Amino acid sequence: MKDYRKLLVWQKAHQLALDVYKEVKVFPKEEIFGLSSQMKRAAISIPMNIAEGCGRKTDKDFCRFLIIAFGSANELEYQIILSTDLTFIERQQSLPLLAQIEEIKKMLNGLITKLNHVG
Repeated sequence: MKDYRKLLVWQKAHQLALDVYKEVKVFPKEEIFGLSSQMKRAAISIPMNIAEGCGRKTDKDFCRFLIIAFGSANELEYQIILSTDLTFIERQQSLPLLAQIEEIKKMLNGLITKLNHVG
């Protein structure tokens, strides 16, 4: 079993989730059960799937969860773009979030590629 907390990609994904939670606090009240809820769900899905995948016995299983995390990162990326276009998030706040997501996606892709070549 791997300790997910030691994975740099999990650490970065966890920080992203914390940052997203801070950002959505300022969303309009009518978005509490809408876009802000969806964004929180997508943000925590990334580190949660990395953590769950680490608990699996095979690299193939771990890889499957990393792919799900990658999909959640794409989902969150779009939600941030939408939130910015709707002016729920200032552009200067969204750019660092989008950069974090891009870095996490690159790390996930690298890990997925590595796992696929091991087995």
